[in-house]
Amino acid sequence: MFFDSWAGLGRVLIVGTLSYAALVAVLRVSGSRTLSKMNAFDLVVTVSLGSTLATVLLSKDVALAEGVLALSLLVGLQFAVTWLSVRSSRVSDLVKAEPTLLFYRGRLLGDQLRRARVTEEEVRSAVRGQGIGSMDAIEAVVLETDGTIAVVERTDATPSALGDLPRQAAEA
Repeated sequence: MFFDSWAGLGRVLIVGTLSYAALVAVLRVSGSRTLSKMNAFDLVVTVSLGSTLATVLLSKDVALAEGVLALSLLVGLQFAVTWLSVRSSRVSDLVKAEPTLLFYRGRLLGDQLRRARVTEEEVRSAVRGQGIGSMDAIEAVVLETDGTIAVVERTDATPSALGDLPRQAAEA
């Protein structure tokens, strides 16, 4: 059906505007961490926010106040879990993945590549994407917790940015 009623269009316009404004206000209060590109947990929260907003907008069965409460609940739970993960290594381990070393000092780490389901071509592509033409110029390539591939160039300095990687991977 292309058109149901003017009242339905008016509801979407009013509820959509108000729920959007409420979502922006809730996100501003919660801080930028709520929408940061950090890990799978954050992605789930972001998708849930979008789904909730769409439901509030399009379902006549969900009142605006219920939708705002649902949005606030999701953001509040995300805030609570991230607050706890900063203070507790157990919670942090539960909701966050570790970065994975894929290439280290001239060697592709086959076991790590297979475990992370990343191909050699994807590693080389990430290196080229950084404008680097030789794998010899690379200290390490890391699959970060947010799914991006980071390239660490070889320098004279000790690569302190690799300190949070699992010890056995760096020694492999």
